Amino acid sequence: MSEKTITVELRQRSKYQFDIEFSEGMPQLMTDEPAPLGEGKGPTPVHLLAAAVGNCLSDALYFALAKFKQSPEPIHTVVHAEVGRNAEGRMRVLRIEAKLHLGLEAHQLEYLDRVLSQFEDFCTVTQSVGQGIPIHTRVLDSKGVILKGP
Repeated sequence: MSEKTITVELRQRSKYQFDIEFSEGMPQLMTDEPAPLGEGKGPTPVHLLAAAVGNCLSDALYFALAKFKQSPEPIHTVVHAEVGRNAEGRMRVLRIEAKLHLGLEAHQLEYLDRVLSQFEDFCTVTQSVGQGIPIHTRVLDSKGVILKGP
């Protein structure tokens, strides 16, 4: 049973360029494919997928810390989407790696172990995409100390 439906509209501008409308009051976004197909004037669908995973993970980490009245700002996230050919020779996203950097050192945040053990469960996009694409998440504090992940 669905709780709500999110709708986006795509309108072709030319060739591989599309204007994406999200909902009233939100700015439009233009996407494009890189040359030789497109002109590379906007993010590709793979960029949007990587951004969605990274944004959702960042939101989920912030949400989980905020539940304990912790302020981890600013969170900085870097996402790598590995694109390659599958067994049938078709281009696919083979894996996604997300690295989330907290704005503070680990010792400045309470309940961090508990948060790190559960925050990914709050991430709708990552949990959904992860059913088909392996997603590897790493969390580091502001000094670069690895708190979660390989």
